[in-house]
Amino acid sequence: MQDLIAGLRKFQEEAFPARAELFRSLAHQQAPGTLFITCSDSRVVPELLTQREPGEMFVIRNAGNIVPSFGPGPGGVTATVEYAVAVLGVKDIVICGHSDCGAMTAVAHGHDLGHLPAVCSWLNYASAAKAVNEAHGHASGDEKVAGMVRENVIAQLANLRTHPSVALAIAQGSVRLHGWVYDIGSGGIDALNGKTGRFVSLFDNPHVTASDTSASRGPNPVGTPAGA
Repeated sequence: MQDLIAGLRKFQEEAFPARAELFRSLAHQQAPGTLFITCSDSRVVPELLTQREPGEMFVIRNAGNIVPSFGPGPGGVTATVEYAVAVLGVKDIVICGHSDCGAMTAVAHGHDLGHLPAVCSWLNYASAAKAVNEAHGHASGDEKVAGMVRENVIAQLANLRTHPSVALAIAQGSVRLHGWVYDIGSGGIDALNGKTGRFVSLFDNPHVTASDTSASRGPNPVGTPAGA
């Protein structure tokens, strides 16, 4: 805790004064351009990864970067998505998975989560991704997890489209969807090409988006991405 307090003091003494005008402009309003949905993993820091300043990105973080499909029951993810799209008017929504994801490792390998009932229930939202991933062959356990991470991003994008605010924004052409996978060790990002249903290097394909995915596609390869 003392480390956190020391960090707060450094923020107040160094970072805040350097951005004082920015914080004054943000004191009573925000207009983020992007809704960024990613994992709670401590190694994934959205603002650091994208080099965004305060006020530029609206962020949802949870175990496994999951977006439950729209339903009658209230939920924090659902409410945040609705607010970001219908009130803040974000133009882009990113669902970002990552390498070595503990949640996706547990799903891919069928870990016994009986002692974690809340986690077990939550990860049921990745069941569709697991079914697809299980249908593909994997050369190793690591490749199975990497495939699960990718299939989960695709599944959560499908869930996201069931939200009325998102469906309306897509129909009106006012929002773009993106599916990313961040590699912690290299810093690289693979992005879902919605036209092919395959993941490609974002840096080689900076304009790729996750529009409606192809109805027929093979497994997403791990390692060198397929062509755009």
